[in-house]
Amino acid sequence: MAKLITYPIIISLLMLLSACGSNGQTKVVNTNVDRTEASAETVQLKVYAAASLSEALKEVQELFESEHEDIVLTFNFATTPLLQKNIEQGDDADLFIGETSGSMKSLLYNDLIDPDNNVTLLRDELVVIGLSKRKEAIGALENLADAGVNRIGIGEPDSVSAGKYAKEALTNVSLWDTLSVKMVQAKDYKQVLQYVETGNVDAGFVYKSTAASSNKVVTLFAVDPAIYPAIEFPAGIIKATKHREQSELLYSFLQSEAAMSVFKKHGFAV
Repeated sequence: MAKLITYPIIISLLMLLSACGSNGQTKVVNTNVDRTEASAETVQLKVYAAASLSEALKEVQELFESEHEDIVLTFNFATTPLLQKNIEQGDDADLFIGETSGSMKSLLYNDLIDPDNNVTLLRDELVVIGLSKRKEAIGALENLADAGVNRIGIGEPDSVSAGKYAKEALTNVSLWDTLSVKMVQAKDYKQVLQYVETGNVDAGFVYKSTAASSNKVVTLFAVDPAIYPAIEFPAGIIKATKHREQSELLYSFLQSEAAMSVFKKHGFAV
């Protein structure tokens, strides 16, 4: 008789425990799975941009990502010729911001930039910087030929756009041959700035935006814009982008009032 009473009780208890486990734990697990599946994927946009824009674009990045939490920007900062070459070789990029209009024209010609989504985003100008003590002695290009000026910083004209513009300006006023023996060539605009800040050169050719990034140097004078090509920063969506919608959002944001305020603060003309 004892066995007949015990078995039904045991079976009932097991069924009750099984029901409790199934009604609680299973539902919790399923809820977690549903939430994971519903979460949006983050899109990573790859932006190929001229190195001289790095400080401004990092600030713009914060503003953009705060409005678009599902998009993360990654930058490849380099000289414009190198960026152009990488894009032409098929690099996986979404948006290009160059430092010369010629680079954009070439990419458009090769059908690598969306013809309906490219624009001259920013402009800049060429200036000569130095330490404040040089302000009175150096006020024009002709002063760079004076005996008191021994070393002049310049980006390598073949690879640094600011150096290329500087060489063109000096050539157009017949000063390049005279000053070339004083030139100390740098690998990029930051190195020119460093040379001036440390007093290793007496003056240096940089963009106005570069001069604005340092509190250790002053602008000695602006180079006459009539003697060198216009300095333009074109932006465009890479035609082969895999993230068209997100690229268009960024492209539009770069032209927004919020982004332009940042660019102006960094010394660019818009």
